[in-house]
Amino acid sequence: MNSPILLFFLCLLPGILSALLLYQQYAFRTGTQAKLRGIHEKLKEILDTDSQERILVFTENKELQELTAQLNELLERHARVKADYRRMEQTSKRMLSNISHDIKTPMTVILGYLEMMRLNGGAAPEMLGKTEQKAKDVVELVNQFFTLAKLEAGDMDLTLSKIELTEICRECVLGFYEILQEKEFQVELSLPETPVFLYGNREALWRILTNLISNVIRYGSEGKYLGVFLKEEEKAVCLEVADKGPGIGAAIGNRVFDRLFTMEDSRSRSIQGNGLGLTIAKHLAEQLDGELTFESEPYVRTVFMLKLKRNILPEPLVP
Repeated sequence: MNSPILLFFLCLLPGILSALLLYQQYAFRTGTQAKLRGIHEKLKEILDTDSQERILVFTENKELQELTAQLNELLERHARVKADYRRMEQTSKRMLSNISHDIKTPMTVILGYLEMMRLNGGAAPEMLGKTEQKAKDVVELVNQFFTLAKLEAGDMDLTLSKIELTEICRECVLGFYEILQEKEFQVELSLPETPVFLYGNREALWRILTNLISNVIRYGSEGKYLGVFLKEEEKAVCLEVADKGPGIGAAIGNRVFDRLFTMEDSRSRSIQGNGLGLTIAKHLAEQLDGELTFESEPYVRTVFMLKLKRNILPEPLVP
């Protein structure tokens, strides 16, 4: 039995359902828009105040969840870039300060000797020798900065050839013989009895080893010990330079290879460091497809380890 009231409601039902659907879509849109406005305002606040906060949105909308996650990832990257920039800025300021000190000191000495020569009306051989040495120190410092700049810019091409490493080790240690003897160092040199060949650059390896030994003399002299060990592995060779000095504390261990980083008391030492030697050695090792690492136990053993691949090219066939 069809009553007029029932027929009336049946006629209204499609319109009611359409209205409910439109209202649900409107509520969804307005809710989403409100959340988007909230995200926008929070993002602007974080950027304006340089806050470390992140965007937090409570929603079941997957698109909004993905958008929020991507924005937070961008904020993380932004924070890392700013932190890296601040570190580089601090390093640059320290670099300029150290450069000023390292160049000013020997130049002051040179000018002092020259003034004494002028006043005395002559040049004593001892003064000439000291002046010459200080001038060489300045030239070496400038050369080190130039070398590091080329390495960091990727402008230094190392010519590779087959070289013998044991002879390089002997010659390099002998080059420090006088100063090691003067400072009463015990020297332990352990090399294989047979030649050790690898494919590398002689000058670069000489520079690495020289910088590592110089580092021992500057910072490990209290231990009065220098150890140089060359070890062969199946596919690599490992060169170790060790001392028994104060070592490297855990707090500064991650900064050892930074540009111009020096130990706190290095400026008062008779043999001063400028914080470039280990940085250059690290870059050269990487140029040779090698790795330079270190381990340190104060007054027991501090050792820098250079590991190089034994990538010897086959000898050419003789017709």
